[in-house]
This record gives sequence, structure tokens and C-alpha cells, in this order.
Amino acid sequence: MVVSENTLKWIMRLYPPLLFQRIWVRGFNKDFKGVRVKIIKSIFNKNYNGSIFGGTIFAAADPFYPVLFDRVLNTGDRKLKIWSKSSKINFLKPALSSLSFQIILSDADIELAIHTLNTTGKYENSFPIDIYNNNNEVCVSLMNEVYIRDLNFTQTAI
Repeated sequence: MVVSENTLKWIMRLYPPLLFQRIWVRGFNKDFKGVRVKIIKSIFNKNYNGSIFGGTIFAAADPFYPVLFDRVLNTGDRKLKIWSKSSKINFLKPALSSLSFQIILSDADIELAIHTLNTTGKYENSFPIDIYNNNNEVCVSLMNEVYIRDLNFTQTAI
């Protein structure tokens, strides 16, 4: 499906699992090479300690690398399956305020994924996400492993 950066921003903003946890997509970068996300602290995502529930923080970080790779790599000539294969999350300090993070896909990340898909038919790589509070302190550090499979790939004989 072809959608603009602004349209996808609104689709993601209104997607119930993100909306009800107060996960707000601020915007996608041009050509879907990045995204800015805010987790708004509210009664809907606050735990008994008064900080943002860890599941909300994880839910905010989980989908965006696969979404970015999907938008960048799904050009219509190949059929891809893309998902977060695994994640490792470190809660460094309580999230007592709203949080925000930014993800950027570099041209090198995209070129490596394309090369690997063209060579082996699958791509796996881990990407860091640091999530900041309102004082610009890292509260959460996460590694998200992305898995991409080219369903049209066929091994060529050498």
C-alpha cells in the first residue's frame, strides 16, 4: 500500500494499541528514513510507582524499525515479510515524565539490507533505540533485532 509520510503518521497515531497507551507518532522523515515518537505519561500508562509502565515503553519502540524497512524496501517488485525478531530492553531509570525517541535508517543500513536480501534472501540486524525523558536523560536503552525475508528469493546455482 502506498501512503505518504503524513498519512502513515495519522494511521499510527490512531492505531488503538498505540493510541490507548498514549504513544504519539510525531512524524516520519522524508522517504520513511526515520521517525520521531513521544510517549505521553498519563493515567492510562502509569504504574503503581508513578512511572510509565515498561510494557508501554516496549510497545512504543517495537514496531518502528520494521515499519521503516517495510516502507523503504517494499517497492512493489518484491514481496517481503518484516518483523521484530527479538529485543533486549534495559530500564535505566524510572520514566517519571513523558518520553521521546528518534529512529534513523542510514543509507548504509538500507544498502546492507538490500545487498543481503539480494544475496541470501534474508536479513537480520540489531538496532539501538535510546528513549529520553523530558530532561534529555536516557531512561531506557533497547536493542531491536529486525528480520526480513524476501519471499520471492530463489537461490541461483553457481
